[in-house]
Amino acid sequence: MLPLKKYDNPNLLVGLKASDDAAVYRISPDVAIVQTVDFFPPVVDDPYFYGAIAAANAMSDVYAMGGEVTMGINIVAFPDNLPLSILTTILQGGADKMAEVGAVIAGGHTITDKEPKYGICVTGLVHPDQIFTKGGAKAGDYLYLTKPLGVGTITTAHKGDAVDLEDLRIAIQSMLRLNRGAAQLLRRYGGNYVHACTDITGFGLLGHASEMATQSDAVDLVIDSQTVPLLPGARRYSRQGFMPGGMGRNRVFLQQEAAPKVKITCKLELDLEDLLFDPETSGGLFFAFAANASAELESAFIKAGEPLWKIGEVQIGSGLTLVK
Repeated sequence: MLPLKKYDNPNLLVGLKASDDAAVYRISPDVAIVQTVDFFPPVVDDPYFYGAIAAANAMSDVYAMGGEVTMGINIVAFPDNLPLSILTTILQGGADKMAEVGAVIAGGHTITDKEPKYGICVTGLVHPDQIFTKGGAKAGDYLYLTKPLGVGTITTAHKGDAVDLEDLRIAIQSMLRLNRGAAQLLRRYGGNYVHACTDITGFGLLGHASEMATQSDAVDLVIDSQTVPLLPGARRYSRQGFMPGGMGRNRVFLQQEAAPKVKITCKLELDLEDLLFDPETSGGLFFAFAANASAELESAFIKAGEPLWKIGEVQIGSGLTLVK
């Protein structure tokens, strides 16, 4: 197979050279476009919540880059044997979530498919000098997470008709909560303190942490598993065997015998270990922050009512993510 020919442009500030959350293209000295796309089948039964969660998930990549969302283009696959009222409700959920931040849906494209799929191509804006990227974590940084894990396991239990409705409600609220507030707080500190940032989605906490470690310079990301926040019921459903397919794929990819990307340095209970590989939908921001300003950061999050958990630190190392 011939390799894919790649093209470059001096104004493409973030593109295919490194795997990041969104592309960034400079259009003037003070303005760059942030663009991303994401779509997936339903994770919940309610079509309105499905649309809103898909929108929140797609918008999250812009916030992970430090930008603000401006507009979106719908991407839709929909069966021709389902009522169009369901599709209308899905689209309304997405439009309402975008409108929550003053952004607007400006169009889209629809095809017929056997399974519903919905997402948005999201456009945002960022100052070229204020872009957050996955790479750049420095030894001595603290690692923070802004949402608990467990969405994949809980929604899998939901598909198996085994979920507690209150656990599902809390998981849905977590997926609906935008990362905008957290991103705005981080922008106050800028690149002098926010050394690396991403959002936790399909590759799970360990997958995205591994990407951050690999793209940073000679560091290990040491995550304390006992401090990682989990959604109510997540460990129970994990113990009951509700494992999303992506969880197993994440584990296989990250723990290849020949070249493991993750070292687990202590014996963890299997249900907890599984959740560290859980493929999240609309998960939180995960970032490396300068330790000397950590108290001020934590105080700012508390004052703003934004959740924040310190879950580890960055050490000098070989680029592998460690878990203790």
